[in-house]
Amino acid sequence: MRPPNQGSAAMATDTDKIFAGLRKIDTPTITNVVATYPKNPLCLGLYNPWTENWYTDTSIRCLYPEMGPVIGHAVTCVYGLPDPNYSGRLGFMDVIDALDAMPKPTILVIQQKWPPELMAKAGLAGEIMITSMLSVGCIGMLSNGPSRDVDAVRKLGFQMLLGGVTAGHGEMAVQAVNVPVSVGGMDVAPGELIHMDENGAVKFPADRAAQVLENAEKMLAGEAEHLARLRAAKTAAEVRAAGGAYSAKPKA
Repeated sequence: MRPPNQGSAAMATDTDKIFAGLRKIDTPTITNVVATYPKNPLCLGLYNPWTENWYTDTSIRCLYPEMGPVIGHAVTCVYGLPDPNYSGRLGFMDVIDALDAMPKPTILVIQQKWPPELMAKAGLAGEIMITSMLSVGCIGMLSNGPSRDVDAVRKLGFQMLLGGVTAGHGEMAVQAVNVPVSVGGMDVAPGELIHMDENGAVKFPADRAAQVLENAEKMLAGEAEHLARLRAAKTAAEVRAAGGAYSAKPKA
């Protein structure tokens, strides 16, 4: 029998390879496989594309588009104003502990809950918080509110998709850790995979990662052939013969 540690190492190696492959693929292609085109045989149809909240909306901004795609297991938390009836029960170290306990790499998903007049002013995570997160294998953050220290964080190679950027904040508190959250129109549960780049973020179950990668690679190969036919077309008739704007080339 294979010793347990060898089995764990092999599983980790497989996961590393899958994640490396997913980092080579843009987030829109991932959404195409996850749910966008349910009639496409390569689409897994994991969600109804219009009725379920499985990708982010235009309220989210990618701070470092040059970094390319990142992927990680979601750790979630909720931040807001301190509550005197709940003071001291949770803190940032509870978030760090949750990041440390989750399979790596991780992406921290923060739902910020502030009064409307404060929502755009709470620059929550800065260089010190993010350096702490990096220490326990976190490679990115997704949040519906702003953060700060943009220049310092850029040097750390840590991706952030946020509601914006601002310079400061007041007293704040952790309200919950590893609970279902909603950020930028996307519902996220702890442990789900988050794939994100300059187009936004998408989620899917961790146990579907290999299928998502396989189908995304096949979809990209098919799109490359389709695009080659379209680029060679010079008339509407040739565009139609090449398969049109979105459909594959018609079978003879």
